[in-house]
Amino acid sequence: MKTSFITLIIAIGLFLLAGCGANEAMQQPEQEQDHSTDSTDKESSGELEGKDSNAEVIKNKEEDQTEPMYEIADDSSVVPLGEDTNEKVVLLTIDDVPDKHALEMANTLKKLDVNAIFFVNGHFLETPEQRDMLKQIHEMGFVIGNHTYSHPNLKDLTDEEQTKEIVRVSDQIEEIIGEKPLFFRAPHGSNTEHSKQVVKDEGMVLMNWTYGYDYFKPYMDAKKLTTAMITGEGPEVGVDYSLLKPGANLLMHDREWTNEALENIVNGLRDKGYEMVDPHLIKTL
Repeated sequence: MKTSFITLIIAIGLFLLAGCGANEAMQQPEQEQDHSTDSTDKESSGELEGKDSNAEVIKNKEEDQTEPMYEIADDSSVVPLGEDTNEKVVLLTIDDVPDKHALEMANTLKKLDVNAIFFVNGHFLETPEQRDMLKQIHEMGFVIGNHTYSHPNLKDLTDEEQTKEIVRVSDQIEEIIGEKPLFFRAPHGSNTEHSKQVVKDEGMVLMNWTYGYDYFKPYMDAKKLTTAMITGEGPEVGVDYSLLKPGANLLMHDREWTNEALENIVNGLRDKGYEMVDPHLIKTL
């Protein structure tokens, strides 16, 4: 009788132990599943946050894009695209950059709250100092254009040489500022059918100018140049009438006398009621 009672107690104990083990075994996978679900939720949440962030970046970029208000006409003048757009504007352009005065000219324009296109010659981008100068001009908000590598007359070159002169500079500019130029001006205003096609293939708007005087000897003087640019007249080189009109595309160069005259030129044009058009507002390809 005593032996049977002991045997019964042992059996009950074993039964209770087995039950506890079974309960623990059933609960463990459930806990692991809960942990796995938490992880998945976190990953899904992070993925959604990432998508939201990317969408915001895209939205911001789209909002930053400005609708063009002007285009370059066949005669290189600046033409409004809308009836309500101010037509009494001039475009400032500076060629042969960055030689000696480009950065100072950029600072002058920045002080006057005026933008311009700085047309680059590739042979001025051979030193770290020159490349840094161009980078600074770009970071100040100015538009950078292509003016060929060595400033040749493109009509004197073979098709292959013309291509190299143009594409090489676009590649240089992209390497320095992170983007290719959107505007091209041929040295001496001398274009060919081949160069026009290369410019188009490179995604650039081709332009010459409507007037400029600082490369004529009589106007290599700040005071005389200022008068010529404000009036549009250059009587000492046979232009005894005004070329200044709405949409004029003004040619200037990286030169000592132009640098000296620049602020007075801008102020003089403003006094005549002209606005300096922001080239960022010009339609590109």
